[in-house]
Amino acid sequence: MEERVIHIEWDGPHSLEQLKRLDQPRDRGLYKVYGHHPVYGSNVLVYIGQTCGQTFAARNAQHSWGGGSQEDRRHVEVYVGRLKGAMTPSRDEWDRQIELAERLLIHAHAPAYNSTNIDSVSESDPEVCNARVLNWGGHRDLHPEVSGLRWTKDYTDQAKGYKVYEAQQMTNT
Repeated sequence: MEERVIHIEWDGPHSLEQLKRLDQPRDRGLYKVYGHHPVYGSNVLVYIGQTCGQTFAARNAQHSWGGGSQEDRRHVEVYVGRLKGAMTPSRDEWDRQIELAERLLIHAHAPAYNSTNIDSVSESDPEVCNARVLNWGGHRDLHPEVSGLRWTKDYTDQAKGYKVYEAQQMTNT
C-alpha cells in the first residue's frame, strides 16, 4: 500500500468568540483546544477533534468549554487545522484524511479530554501504518510529523527485534 502523506496547516490561537466567525466552506477540518487541566496545569493541550463535515463555528457550538475544569472561557484557545496540498481531494478522500489524521494525532499526543481514539489506532491496519501527518503553521506542541509506522504496535514490535549496528573496521588504503 502506498504511503498517504497528510498535510495540515494550523492557524490560531482563536478565542471561543472568534471561532463563531469561522463559518465559511473552507472552515472545516481538525481543531485542538488548549486550556486548564487540574493535573497538567494551565494552557495545555486538552482536546483534538474534527468538524465532522460542519464548520468550526458549528462544531464549536456543540462543545461546552466553559464548564468543568474549563470555567474560565477567556483562557481557552483553539487552533484550527485545514488540509492543504497541491489539489483538493475528493470528498471521500478528504474525509478519510481528516479521520486518519485525527486518530494518529490523538494517539500520539493523548490529550486529557480525548477518551476515544487514544487507543483506536489499529496495529494491523495498513491504512494507518502507511499514513503520515505533517503539521505546518501554528502546530505549537504537536509533533511536526506523526507517522503511522512509529505509532503502531506491529512496527514498534518489529523495531524491538533490531540490534544496534556494529561499526565496521576502518582500514587505511
